[in-house]
Amino acid sequence: MSIPHLPEELLDHVVDFLHYKEDALVSCCLISKSWIPRVRKHLFADVWFESGDLEVWKKMFPDPSTSPGRYTKTLTIKCPHAVTVADAEVGGWIRGFSHVMRLRLGSSGWDPETYDDATFLIPLRGLSPFVKSLSIDRVGFPSSRIFDLILSFPLLEDLTMTHRGYARIDHDDVFNGLPTLVQRSNQPALTGSLKLVALGTEPIARRLLSTPGGIHFRKFTLAWEHGEDIPLTTALVGGCSHTLESLDITCDPPSASIRHPRPYR
Repeated sequence: MSIPHLPEELLDHVVDFLHYKEDALVSCCLISKSWIPRVRKHLFADVWFESGDLEVWKKMFPDPSTSPGRYTKTLTIKCPHAVTVADAEVGGWIRGFSHVMRLRLGSSGWDPETYDDATFLIPLRGLSPFVKSLSIDRVGFPSSRIFDLILSFPLLEDLTMTHRGYARIDHDDVFNGLPTLVQRSNQPALTGSLKLVALGTEPIARRLLSTPGGIHFRKFTLAWEHGEDIPLTTALVGGCSHTLESLDITCDPPSASIRHPRPYR
């Protein structure tokens, strides 16, 4: 007697139903080789690299063309020191993450006294043409490097910048004016949310204002360290007053606080 085969649509539904149960997904991989692609879609949807994880990934998946990274939608990198320029070249692991939509960069145990270079941002430029959300946490790197990364994602909508510590300011970060940017054919959309928190994010905000395509954010969450950032906040709000729907601003001292959760327009 032949073994009945379930319709492909039903198999997809079963696997989709288990998308949040990692152990069950791993077990599904053992049932049949035909199940592996549909399981990897969920099993590798969210990939997180910390210290040592990246080297393990390279050994397990040496060929980016067959890497499960193509199923990854959210990529988090907490080990910037492990990212090299060679990783973006042909055969490098970065080439395997071609469909990432959310990129999260941070630092697990990062020491700015021993690691203060921003070269790890270079190979991540244009990592995926589908990136819509970028988050950089605990990084005080030169704003020109960060902004170059921002401009490399033409569909970018949501931007989060969180800095703890002292700012690293480029020589062209002018506080009384806006730096001139090179015109690019594909500017980021910048139509979602903007979140800037703490000391060191002001240069990025100023560069955003100088973006040739303009800013069209619908939601702002800003937490400044100094009262003198109020003029910059006014410029940001004015820059996208035609699209802004939600506003949450906190300045130091705490008395300088604005929250406007209802529609801004």
